[in-house]
Amino acid sequence: MAEYIGAGTPARVSSSRGTARARAWERWGSGPAPFPQRDQRLPEWESHYRRVLQIGDVVAGAVAATAAYLARFGLELSPVFFVALVAPALWLSALHAHGAYHLNRLGVGSDEYRAVARAALATFVGVAVASFLLHATFARTFVVTMISLCFAGSLGVHWVMRTRLYRRRLAGADLRDTLVVGRADACAAIIREMNAAPASGYRVVGVCVVSAEDLSDSEIEGVAVLGSIDAAISSVDRLGVEVVAVASHPDLAGQPLRRLGWALAERHVDLVVSPGIVEVAGPRLSLRPAAGLSLLHVERPSDSLFRLTTKRLMDALLAGILVLFALPIGLLVALLIKLDNPGPVFFSQERVGAHGRPFRMIKFRSMVVDAEARKEQIEGGNELNEVLFKKKVDPRVTRVGRVIRRLSIDELPQLLNVIRGDMSLVGPRPPLPREVELYEDDAMQRLRVRPGLTGLWQISGRSDLTWEQSLRLDLWHVDNWSPMLDLQILARTGRAVLRGAGAY
Repeated sequence: MAEYIGAGTPARVSSSRGTARARAWERWGSGPAPFPQRDQRLPEWESHYRRVLQIGDVVAGAVAATAAYLARFGLELSPVFFVALVAPALWLSALHAHGAYHLNRLGVGSDEYRAVARAALATFVGVAVASFLLHATFARTFVVTMISLCFAGSLGVHWVMRTRLYRRRLAGADLRDTLVVGRADACAAIIREMNAAPASGYRVVGVCVVSAEDLSDSEIEGVAVLGSIDAAISSVDRLGVEVVAVASHPDLAGQPLRRLGWALAERHVDLVVSPGIVEVAGPRLSLRPAAGLSLLHVERPSDSLFRLTTKRLMDALLAGILVLFALPIGLLVALLIKLDNPGPVFFSQERVGAHGRPFRMIKFRSMVVDAEARKEQIEGGNELNEVLFKKKVDPRVTRVGRVIRRLSIDELPQLLNVIRGDMSLVGPRPPLPREVELYEDDAMQRLRVRPGLTGLWQISGRSDLTWEQSLRLDLWHVDNWSPMLDLQILARTGRAVLRGAGAY
């Protein structure tokens, strides 16, 4: 019979298995550490978030089933009516089965939206298989309409909830207290990344370092150093930490990391490990067992013919629809440009596209006709970065040009470039030939894909970003793009345009 003494409520373990575990964990704390019986329930904000999300999805399923039934059968009572009654529950079950409510997906990345898409596809396939096996005939219009509306409705629900969570996290709420463990410089990098992205949901409350020399610093990136690696578990118990983030280090691999994982599992604390791989999105990472080892496999960037064809078809379809909606605005803008400043309505300029192929990019003219010739005469020169020429107050911009630039209306004609295949709706900013001449090897990777009408740079600050920030965002998108991510960026572009930040 062994007794564990330490922070939290003492717990007794009366078995040889408990005694063995005690010896294994002694090295992680000062003396034998207890296994506090933590409340296994989710924190209140997480429980509330999931509950509201599920209610929203059930409502979306009910609205979708009702709308699809009325559209197909009107007020006529049909056997399909009973299918419509259970549709919300079936839709909720499909979302659960495909991980749409998994805590590691909620609020971050695009996996949450992919789960909704997989649930919609699985529901459609399930209905088709059931119809075949039961020799039943379901109204195809009803099924397709209902599943499409369920998908669209749940995407909307998850987007609204994510937006609300993002705002709360920016205000310092709904964050998970995190302990960072590893070498000092690696811990500093993790802390900077977590602090720069509060929407990810981590709040670093302490650091435990692996080397004795790192203990000379009382804090790292403004976070207190709580001790060496031996103090990790006691710090978890004392601070009520919810997540332990381990920076990649030889002293924290293999058996030591396994023991730490055991200790955290007893306390219902999540363990996350930074593999030291930067700028690679989660969907490209997977664990593959080999010879008793768990190997982290990094998939190649998405450049298969199927995915590229899908992206091209999506670009052409959405661009064609947007052209129809933008036509009245374009006619009005063309008239205002003519009345405000003499010269052509459109401005055409050579840009560099995918694989270095040049093309003529079309925009509404927002500057005076001889703007390029007057560039060298501007006092102060380039204000923003060493590669992209931008000036916050540019005297060459016309009165109408200031308005259409702020709202990005000047870029609407680029939809024609998208339809022609020169550009994509989402991608890196289309560079000028003189900018490409300044590119280093890393920047040349931007030219692997078609440039975009919008991109991560557009929704993250536009011209307020430094060249390094813009390049980092572009390269991340080049390596990790997906159709779902592109749709997310398109959805967020409208908000970025209305804010007008960084539009010069």
